[in-house]
Amino acid sequence: MGVVWGASFLFMKVALEGVAFGQVAWSRLVLGALTLAVIMLVMRPRVAGPGGVLGPILPREPIVYLHFLVVTLSGCVVPFLLYAWAEQYVSSSLASIYNATTPIATALLATLAFRVEKLGRMQWAGVVVGILGVLVIIGPWQYAALTGSLAGQIACVAAPLCYGVMFGYTRKFLSGRPIHGVTFAFLNIGTGALVMLVLTPVVALGALELDPLIVGSLLVLGTVGTGLCYIWNINVLRAWGPTNTSTVTYVTPVVGVILGVVLLHERFSWHEPLGAILVVVGILLAQNRLRRRRPAPAA
Repeated sequence: MGVVWGASFLFMKVALEGVAFGQVAWSRLVLGALTLAVIMLVMRPRVAGPGGVLGPILPREPIVYLHFLVVTLSGCVVPFLLYAWAEQYVSSSLASIYNATTPIATALLATLAFRVEKLGRMQWAGVVVGILGVLVIIGPWQYAALTGSLAGQIACVAAPLCYGVMFGYTRKFLSGRPIHGVTFAFLNIGTGALVMLVLTPVVALGALELDPLIVGSLLVLGTVGTGLCYIWNINVLRAWGPTNTSTVTYVTPVVGVILGVVLLHERFSWHEPLGAILVVVGILLAQNRLRRRRPAPAA
């Protein structure tokens, strides 16, 4: 997931050379839904219920579909639009660094809003350090007004907050239900695709300038980054919980920065890698990964 989602920032940047930001988000969700629909037709996944009886392929409770609408709005539709819009003003490398703040946002929302996890004193310190890192990356001392790249950076900060809502909400209302991982991913992305189809006149109509690189970027974004990856994501979420699952963003900025620097020749200011280091330290603290180990008792 980290490798695929890290590369997605490069693919978005390339696609934006020929299509609008709304068309990028629209393509991701529609192509992802089509990919998952094919997988659903081939696998016809079911979950065994009491007594080993296989349940229906799709859930029958209407409330489940309302939950999926919330999940797809917070985890797909809004953040996809935010990141695609932001990359018109910021580099793909910087956008991938901001994506690394997802565990901080997830820890806050999972604790305060959804109450599915608890944070200790050291974890709260990690949240503070992570927020400080975000401020250092933004570099507010450089801006006199909310214009240009600052607005793009704020959009990049808002997207991880959406992911935090998605992780916490999924854990509280959906991850415990007997829904197969493939079905879960299909309902998530499929619902988002339906939302995008309704919004087509607003987000997807406009001029296109397509070439093989742009078409290839959109195909990978949709079929792999928004199709297959979401099957892996729900399986990890169920096994590890929301905060630990969000640690996929340890890998995402590494991949995003390497690809942006090597292929797009992007550059950094001094404060951006410094802020990224603070964000990583904050994440490690927030997840109790910097605790001092106690010596094992003597035999």
